[in-house]
Amino acid sequence: MHSTTFSLEVFPPKRDTPVGTIYDTLDGLQGVNPDFISVTFGTGKETDRTITARIAHTIKEEYSIPAVAHLTALYADQADIDEELELFEKAGVSAVLALGGNVLPDREPARVFHYASDLVRYIRQHKPDMEVFAACYPECHPAAKNMDEDIEHLKIKVDAGADRLISQLFFDNADFLRFIDKARCAGVSVPIEAGIMPVTSAAQIKRMVSMCGSRIPPRLEKILDKWGGDRDALREAGIIYASEQISDLIADGVDGIHLYTMNHAGTTRRIWQNTQFLLEH
Repeated sequence: MHSTTFSLEVFPPKRDTPVGTIYDTLDGLQGVNPDFISVTFGTGKETDRTITARIAHTIKEEYSIPAVAHLTALYADQADIDEELELFEKAGVSAVLALGGNVLPDREPARVFHYASDLVRYIRQHKPDMEVFAACYPECHPAAKNMDEDIEHLKIKVDAGADRLISQLFFDNADFLRFIDKARCAGVSVPIEAGIMPVTSAAQIKRMVSMCGSRIPPRLEKILDKWGGDRDALREAGIIYASEQISDLIADGVDGIHLYTMNHAGTTRRIWQNTQFLLEH
């Protein structure tokens, strides 16, 4: 394990893309050797959970890297969750990232697991040997009234049994460090990994921040203004920006770095090469 935990997130290919493309991504990441790789989960359809389990199994068995399977609660009932947990166990997955899930306008929630904390508690009760990860929001969950309320909910989630937290993306380290201070003062003592997303597409980043409530600080805004229309230049600037974020966070003693790869193996490898020595010392 790295001195500072270093992990990656990958996602199953889109439905119109061959599933085998994920293995091109994983092949491109060989040698990076993260402490674990998490695999995202769709809306709960059978194909979503089967693909997530299959990719997680491959990561563990063929690449010898621990895998964490995402699991969303909003559209699942107890039978769905039981089936998914059994599927993950058979795939050799020993850790789950329990999430509420995004609201979809064309689907009615199951109204069984209202919050991620409900799912965390259920997994802890029914699969006590499974490690449970959960999410946190350095700039406040979009549905929370304020940061204090959000951290109250986070404490409930941790008390329900979350072993480790992974943060939503952010682009100003000061926001993350302020959040850490508030969480620790509230009694949240589990490890908290900083979620870092490299900027490779201006449209993609603006879409992501609008979904999760993150902000684009002035320094990053300048980068997007100057190179937002030049994909290659923006990728280079994004690699530098993410690498500097990570090096500063390591210097501040964070528990871990969770890099959202967006299935871009080349970008991920460049950032890892820039920070590898720091992660290991």
